[in-house]
Amino acid sequence: MNALATITQHQRSDGRAHVAFRAQGGQPRLSELAQRGSAKAIVLDGRETVFLNTSGGLTGGDRLDYQLTLGDGLRMTATTQTAERVYRSTSGQAQISVGLDVGAGAHLDWLPQETILFDCARARRRTEITLGEGATCLMAETIVLGRAAMGERVETLDFHDWRLVQRGTLPMHLEALRLTDARLRAGAAGLGDARALATVVLVAPDAPDRLEAVRAVLTQADVRAAASSLPGRLVVRLLARDNWPLRRQMVDILTLLRRAPLPRVWQI
Repeated sequence: MNALATITQHQRSDGRAHVAFRAQGGQPRLSELAQRGSAKAIVLDGRETVFLNTSGGLTGGDRLDYQLTLGDGLRMTATTQTAERVYRSTSGQAQISVGLDVGAGAHLDWLPQETILFDCARARRRTEITLGEGATCLMAETIVLGRAAMGERVETLDFHDWRLVQRGTLPMHLEALRLTDARLRAGAAGLGDARALATVVLVAPDAPDRLEAVRAVLTQADVRAAASSLPGRLVVRLLARDNWPLRRQMVDILTLLRRAPLPRVWQI
């Protein structure tokens, strides 16, 4: 008697949200809102866009795509409703794409909440911010390895994170991060004992002028942080054993650079 093989096909999420704004009387006006699958976008007061993934997280084979277009001369903050979770993958990789186009003379704060990576997560993320002439941006990304409060440890991982800020086709900031098993165990050459890491990038003509002010607020205990600058760019990098002190330090940095409170969906 021949045994019958049972093949289980798991349902995969596929979400895309695209929101666009144009200037009308100097104010942002929603000109396009397209949503598909698990990806959604909510516009608050015309100044804040919140992206969310209704699937509750990502695993191998899932796809998530966020797109935002900001018209000339406008200011906007874009964020995510909560932390994005990338769970264990039994096959394939999760694919995440973020595309942000900032019109001439406009400014965008891209401030997503944390990405939490669980053990055996496999994902690829690509974030591209394209700036028009005279446009500026503030970008932040935080990655957390498991939930410390739940006693979770991440031993196996395959995560690629590619981030690009460009003016037209000219790269202004480019970084490629790859977290794998070897990188997690590489001691001081890798993450060491850190389980939360973050990067903040400000691209603006006066960005280097903010360097000393940013360094002055890097005082949070249990967080290793450093800031540096190049013409037109300020970069801050942070490491911590737990996300809670790192998040508090991020609030101080971002509040200073924004000269305004963080988006209302952030909680601290």
